[in-house]
Amino acid sequence: MQITGMLWGAKLLDYVDYPTSEVLGPEATGAQVKDLIDRYGSVLIKPVFKGGVGKKGKAGLIGFASDVETAMREKERLYFVEHHFANVHAKAEGVTFESAIPAEHEIYVSITDSTRFRAPTLTITHHGGVDIETLSADQVATIPFDPLTGFKGFIVANALDRINAPKEIISPLVQNLPKLWDLFNNYGMTMLELNPIRMMRTKGGRLIPVACDFKGSFDTDDSHWKRLQLPTSLDSSNYSEFELEINALRTYQGQSDVFVTNPAGTVTAMTFGGGANALVTEMLGDAGTISSDFGGNPPYAKMYDISRIVYKHWLAQSNVLFIIGGKANNTDIYTTFRAMGDALRDYFNTHGPMPLFVVVGRGGPNLVRGMGYLKDVLDALGVPYRMFGHDSSISGVVNYAQAIDAWMSAGGKDVVARRMGIEPEQKLAVS
Repeated sequence: MQITGMLWGAKLLDYVDYPTSEVLGPEATGAQVKDLIDRYGSVLIKPVFKGGVGKKGKAGLIGFASDVETAMREKERLYFVEHHFANVHAKAEGVTFESAIPAEHEIYVSITDSTRFRAPTLTITHHGGVDIETLSADQVATIPFDPLTGFKGFIVANALDRINAPKEIISPLVQNLPKLWDLFNNYGMTMLELNPIRMMRTKGGRLIPVACDFKGSFDTDDSHWKRLQLPTSLDSSNYSEFELEINALRTYQGQSDVFVTNPAGTVTAMTFGGGANALVTEMLGDAGTISSDFGGNPPYAKMYDISRIVYKHWLAQSNVLFIIGGKANNTDIYTTFRAMGDALRDYFNTHGPMPLFVVVGRGGPNLVRGMGYLKDVLDALGVPYRMFGHDSSISGVVNYAQAIDAWMSAGGKDVVARRMGIEPEQKLAVS
C-alpha cells in the first residue's frame, strides 16, 4: 500500500511527534481556510490521490492562494482533476489546504529497505524540493545502517557533514529525523520519504524541520500497519482487476507483488527477486506489461494460481512470455517451472494455441530438472523458446527478450503462427 500527500502523512507523522505543516482536508470551510491564511500568509492547495502519484508540481497541480476567494477557485479547479504520469492515470478525490512554510533551506530525506545494501538506508540532501536524480553524487548522501541499533542522530550528522550541509541545519535535523525510524520500523513501512522538509525559523531564531510533503509504502503482510488505523480501502482504488486477483494470493510464503506498468505492453515478465524486478522493469520500459516479484519459494498450488491469472490477463496480447530471475537461494525452480508449465498447457487447452515466444533466464535449486519439465511442455505445445542458465547476466537475457519482441512485432509472430500450425482465423480468435 502506498500513501502520498499530507492529508494522511501529517496524521502518521503525528504518531512520532514529527513537525508538519498544518493541513485541512476537503471538508474545510471558508472560515477555516481564512484562519489558516491569516496565520501563515498563504496556503497551498493540492489534489488528493489514492496511492502513489508523483510529479504533481511539474504538472501544474499545486495551487497557491493568499486569500479565500483564490483558494476556493483553486479548490474547484483541482477537486476532481485527472493526472497522467508515465503509465499512471489517476483522478483526484478532493483537495487539501496546507499552510505555507517560509524557509531558506529545503531538505530531502528518505528511509528505505535497500536491496542494494540489504539494510535500511538513509538518503538525504540539503538540495530538497527537486528530483534527487538530477543532483550530482557529491550532493546526496546514501548511508545504510544496522536495524538492530536503529537510526541514530550521529548517522544524520555524518551524512550531512559528508555533503557539506550548512552547519545551522544539522542540529535540528539530528534532533528530529530519528523520530522517523520509529514510524518506519514500528508500523510495517518499506519506504518513507519527506520532500521537502522546509527549515522554518521561529521568532527566537531557532530552525525547525517541517515536513511539507509525504510519501510512504507499507508491507501489508506486516500486520503492524493496522495499528495506524488507516482505512483498508485507502489504496485499493488504484488497483486493476489483475492486481487485485494477484494480491489476494499474498502470504508470508512468496511475495506475489505486482503492478501494471503498461496495459498495452507486449512482453509479460514473470520475475523472481526484488533486484531482478527493478532491473527488468526499468530495461523493458513500455514494452513490459507488468512489474512483478514472485520470489520467496512459492508452493506449487500458489505458483499455478499466479501463472493462471497472469496468462488470463496478458498472454493474448504478448509477443514474449519472459520468465526471469537471479540465482535463487531457496526457491525450488522445478516446483515453480512445473506450475508455470502446467498452467500454460491448461491455458492452451482452454483458449487454443497462440503465437508466443518464451524466454527463460534462471538459476537455483533443481534448475536442470525444472528447465527439462518446462522444455517438454513447450515442445508439446509447439511454442518456440530460449533458455539461459545461472551463468548468463540478467541484463543480457533482457536484451535478448527485447530483440525477440521486436522480431515478433516485425512479422515474426506470423512465422511462429505458421510453425505452430495456427490458421489465420484461429489466430484472430485468440488475439
